[in-house]
Amino acid sequence: MPTRSLIPCLRYQDAPAAIDFLCAAFGFQRHAVYADDQDPNLIHHAQLTLGDGMVMLGSAQPGPSTDAYRWKTAAEAGGVTACIYIVVDDLDAHHDRARAAGAEVVTPPHDNEGYPGRGYHARDPEGNSWSFGTYDPWAPL
Repeated sequence: MPTRSLIPCLRYQDAPAAIDFLCAAFGFQRHAVYADDQDPNLIHHAQLTLGDGMVMLGSAQPGPSTDAYRWKTAAEAGGVTACIYIVVDDLDAHHDRARAAGAEVVTPPHDNEGYPGRGYHARDPEGNSWSFGTYDPWAPL
């Protein structure tokens, strides 16, 4: 598999629940999950894949790296800090799966305005914004 150079990283107050949600609602697969030996609810690092993409995440916790990077969850920041876009083949089926798993659908499936494809937007339980669509920005123009 070719090396990918851009991988979003997120922090969650309840990382184990976030991993379960992202897999159930959005179709991610666990690639690697490194929980603390003493406290399995503390996730030091996790890698989830979807197609040929990946997102990394971990538990929000105080400490030097949190201070240095100024890590904040979406809730701590008081709103969305970024939106992650993912290309999917069957938008409507993906939307239905996400909604059935409890995703907050912000914008239901719709035709994109001003460019090809269809999309929808959802939030995970901790407020991170996820955008899914059929538009593939890597496709030849």
